[in-house]
Amino acid sequence: MTYGKLVWGAVALVLVGASSIMLRAAETSGPSVSIPLDMVADYVHAVIQADREIYTKNVVERMQAKGIVVASENWQEKNTLPLPAQFLMDSAHLVARRSNIRYRLLSLWPINARNGPATEFERAGLAAVLTQPDRPYTGFFESGQKWYYQAIYADRAVSQTCVGCHNAHPDSPKRDFRQNDVMGGIMITIPARQ
Repeated sequence: MTYGKLVWGAVALVLVGASSIMLRAAETSGPSVSIPLDMVADYVHAVIQADREIYTKNVVERMQAKGIVVASENWQEKNTLPLPAQFLMDSAHLVARRSNIRYRLLSLWPINARNGPATEFERAGLAAVLTQPDRPYTGFFESGQKWYYQAIYADRAVSQTCVGCHNAHPDSPKRDFRQNDVMGGIMITIPARQ
């Protein structure tokens, strides 16, 4: 088992474990507990952001600085570490297989076209977090007679590694990022009513 699979497994266990704890709490004879969707999204975002920042700073930057291993786009073929964006996307796929929570990266300047905004909500949300990065952009939508809550949080360049990669990448449409700039958003989707 590779290091990356272990890390992603741990992230998924944290998220899936947290949701099962909430379910068990609801099944006990204790008081009925209800958590507002915006608070749930904030909790999920806090875990995602913490894991991503720790991975970026304590794994990728540290290993690259020591010359041990680098992160690259084709990490599976080259036996390197996944880029922080790939780490987030792969953990999102694992969480989606194990729960009904979804999250993904978005940007108005995506290196990979599939990370661009696909809906008006996504475009408006990315524009909103650019001007108010400390507030998520939120809303509801219906799909297949089910309602979902969505929140887009600002995705900042947490390290020089983020800045260097995006500014130097040949497919990057924007090459003047600085550390702590908003580079895009993390969109979290949670079922509101089934």
